[in-house]
Parts: sequence; structure tokens; C-alpha cells
Amino acid sequence: MPNRQPNIVFVFSDQQRWDTVGCYGQSLPVTPHLDRMANDGVRFANAFTNQPVCGPTRAVLQTGRYATETGCWRNGIALKTNERTFAHALSDAGYEVGYIGKWHLASSNGDPAADFTTSAVPPERRGGWKDHWLAADVLEFTSHGYDGHLFDGGMRRVDFTGYRADALSGFAVDHLRALGRDRRRPFCLFVSYIEPHHQNDRGRYEGPDGSKERWRDYTPPGDLEGTVGDWRESYPDYLGCCHAVDAGVGRMRAELERLGIAGETLVVYTSDHGSHFRTRNDEYKRSCHDASIRIPMIACGPGFARGAVTESLASLIDLPPTLLRAAGATIPPGMRGRPLQDAGAGAPWRDEVFIQISESQVGRALRTPGWTYAVNAPGENGWLAGTADEYVEEFLYDLRADPHQRANLVDDPRHAGTRAEFAQRLAARMEEAGERPPRIITRAHAEP
Repeated sequence: MPNRQPNIVFVFSDQQRWDTVGCYGQSLPVTPHLDRMANDGVRFANAFTNQPVCGPTRAVLQTGRYATETGCWRNGIALKTNERTFAHALSDAGYEVGYIGKWHLASSNGDPAADFTTSAVPPERRGGWKDHWLAADVLEFTSHGYDGHLFDGGMRRVDFTGYRADALSGFAVDHLRALGRDRRRPFCLFVSYIEPHHQNDRGRYEGPDGSKERWRDYTPPGDLEGTVGDWRESYPDYLGCCHAVDAGVGRMRAELERLGIAGETLVVYTSDHGSHFRTRNDEYKRSCHDASIRIPMIACGPGFARGAVTESLASLIDLPPTLLRAAGATIPPGMRGRPLQDAGAGAPWRDEVFIQISESQVGRALRTPGWTYAVNAPGENGWLAGTADEYVEEFLYDLRADPHQRANLVDDPRHAGTRAEFAQRLAARMEEAGERPPRIITRAHAEP
């Protein structure tokens, strides 16, 4: 008889744009397994990150709270050891919890006692993933596109050879096979790839060998076409990375079928943020634009076996309560999101996603179905400050007329009323997230 509490397999890519996936419009056969998964489950057509940088968005996803609430508002700030994650809640509900891949929440810059960037993460810094652990805090520091190492639950080094995404997929399949032999209780396995993130120390995307030839005939996304950036040389390898992760999804779902537990397993796929290929600032993300914040999100299995498309706005902060609802576990009152089982089900649903931006700036944004509105704190260093008292309007995009966000309307007097409305809405969302009441200076009143 199927387990009343579904198993959960959560697959997480890194820096993957939504439009790399076929069911989101990619014309090349990059993601056949994700497309099949969307056909079997639910595709969230409008899904977004709440913080377009690696560490902070992982803190959001693990805790269901905004990055400034956890204190992890930029990279290099460790998640507090007493922070409750959805792994803790699932354990309390009887789940076996396991984690494979990139963690990025254990180390704090400048603190030698909390530097696990190239060493094993101790148990108290694993966010409650206590039953199985095979990970590296900053995986791009312990590996490259080919070859590298992780650390197991006993803090022992585990080397791998071959393409990195393939190796992680193999580790995940092996663990699923072991779980299938000993099915005493439901499990949650979190698989965190680094692909398609660029390789930091080499300054490039590292797809599997042959990617430049295999994926050379791509259609440039509309926001990139005609811009500078580095997408021309990078995009084929980027798609190759995405294809390798997709193959891993296929391997894991096939193993669930082989074990006879696919029907009682919820599989969720998403990413931490996207990539604008150095077209919006001097790196790849950390901006309010859809290239940075819009992500794929697909759920398949118990509660999501409909073959449906949900247009309601979804974000990463909604996933912890979604998983806990699916597991029949208690949703902590501090979680900010809402279970996605309610999206598109006739229940009232918000029409905006709140986004915090760090490192490149101290910025805030709202993404609605029709608009992007963003502000930043002039003079503040986004590496030194997580919040500010005063912000100035920076971007306004009419997405229905300008889906690729080419025409910034923030100085257009015809949209003064729209900007004033969004300033009020954004200030309210910032206060809801525990921030100090901000002063948002409209462009009409900003100093030149």
C-alpha cells in the first residue's frame, strides 16, 4: 500500500533561467525529462526567486523566511545553527532526510572558525539534514566541470571523476536505491546541483565536452539579443549544463519507477536564480530583471499529478510550506510563503513577488504579472549592508508592452501614478518582512 506520507525528491539547479526548459519555450531538445515531468505534474508558469544570489536564496528556501530575517542576506554569512529549516520539520513528522551536492550555508567570511569552503561541513551546520549527507559547502571550490570531491556524513572526503552533474546524479540514484531497499519511513532527498552556474575560478560555463557544437544552433533569448555580455560564447555550454541536469532528473525518476515508489513520491524541480550573462551589470545575476529572478518550477506526484499549468505567481519562499503541507507536517507560523497546492485552486492569491537584492546593491523589487518595479539605496555598499532606511527608484518595466525589459520607464512622467502605487506596496512588503519602514524617493524628487 502506498505510504500515506509521500516521499519527496527535491532537485535544485543553480543559476538556471526558466527559458532553458522546453515546456517554458526552449526550442532545442535540452530538457526532455523535465518536459515529461511537467506533462505528468504541474508547471508553475510564473516562478521567481526572492533573492538572486546563491547563499541568501538557499537560506530562503531552507527556512521559508526572507534572507534579511535569517541574517543570510549575502554570500558568506552562515545560517545560524539554531535556525529551524523544513528538514527539521520533516524529521519531526517522521521523515528520513538526506542532502547531496552544494550547500553554501555553513561558512562566514572573515571567521576562520566558520570557514568550510574547502573542508567538511560539521553536523551542526547542515541545517537539519541529519540522516544522509554527501555535500560540499561551496562545491565550485572543491570541483570543476569535470572531477572533484564532496564530503560524507562522517566528514570523509569522497572523490568523483567524470562530469560533475553526472556524478551527483549517480550519487542520488545510489541513495534512492538504498532507500528503496529499506522503506521503513518516508524520505526527503534534496539534490543540489551547481550546474549551470559558471565555474568561478575559470570565469566560464563548463558544459559537458561537445556542448559548443551540440547546442550551437540556439535562438538567443529576447533580452540578450543585440546586447554585449558574454552569452554568445557561453550559451551553448550553459545549455549543455542544463541538459546534464535534466538527464539526472530522468535517472532519478526512472529509479523511482524501478523501485515501484514513483506513485508515492513527490518530485519538485526548481533553481535558485537565473543568469543575464553580464548584460544588466558586470556579472550574471543580482538584478531585478527576469533573466536574474525568473526560474523553472515543476512539481510532479501526490497532490500535483494533473498535467496542469498554473499561472499564479510562485516563488521559492512558497516551497517549504508546500512540502510540509504535502507531508502532513506542521507549517511553522514564521514561514512567509503559502502552500502552492492552493495556487490556481480558486483561493485568493497574491499578485506580486517581493525580492531582496544584495552585493551589487542594497535593492528591493516587486514583480507582478504586468510590471517590474525596483529601488536601490544609493551610497550603500551591498556587501556591507543588508538594509537601508532610504531608497531611490531605479527601474519600472511594463511587461505586457516590453516583456524583455528593454525600456526603463522610471523617468517617464506618464507613469508617476504607477510608481507611487508600487512605492507604497513595496514599502508595505518590506515592513512585513521585518525591515524598518523605508523612505522611497520617487524619481520626480530625487537629486540629479
